[in-house]
Amino acid sequence: MKYDCLIIGGGVSGMQCALVIGSAQNKAYAKGKKVGIIMHQKSSHLQSALFNNVLGLPKGTKGEDILQQGREQLAELYPHIEQIEKEKVLAVLDDTDGYKVVTNKNEYTTEIVVVALNYAKPFEIAGLEKYVERHSRANVMKDRIQLRNFGHLIKEGLYVCGTLAGWRSQFAIAAGSGASVATDILTFWNDHTPTKVHDKV
Repeated sequence: MKYDCLIIGGGVSGMQCALVIGSAQNKAYAKGKKVGIIMHQKSSHLQSALFNNVLGLPKGTKGEDILQQGREQLAELYPHIEQIEKEKVLAVLDDTDGYKVVTNKNEYTTEIVVVALNYAKPFEIAGLEKYVERHSRANVMKDRIQLRNFGHLIKEGLYVCGTLAGWRSQFAIAAGSGASVATDILTFWNDHTPTKVHDKV
């Protein structure tokens, strides 16, 4: 199966990236783009989170609820973004048309890959090992990792966002990182004309 963009990871940064890309569905540069998000990965750190300090979220909001509500929001508002369930990514490999993403069940080709996993070890995706390095912002005692990148870009067509991009484990930061990558992708599709997507009342 071929995609224009495939997001790996259904946590905060991955779903935020998918939501922003999905919201551009009526823009000429995004029409007809096939986008997927592989939802089943390592357990998200959101599972045990409780939020009292995030703008727009009521105090006491649970991370596990956000994970479920995010899936529902994405499916309801942007059903053209395909949610791929119960698959684990084993490899991200260079391919003639971009990248080949191999899971435990399928193989996909895609022009763009967004890696949106958490920063915990072990990290076992073949093809990405050479980019693994010590996390630049995490407590050294926690032994966290990141993928070497420059403004979220590892190399052409290969992005990383969230904690794995070297950001701290804070909800708003992870979400913003995912949104930033989404706007970079939309800008690429828009012939490199800087772009963003806002809904208006």
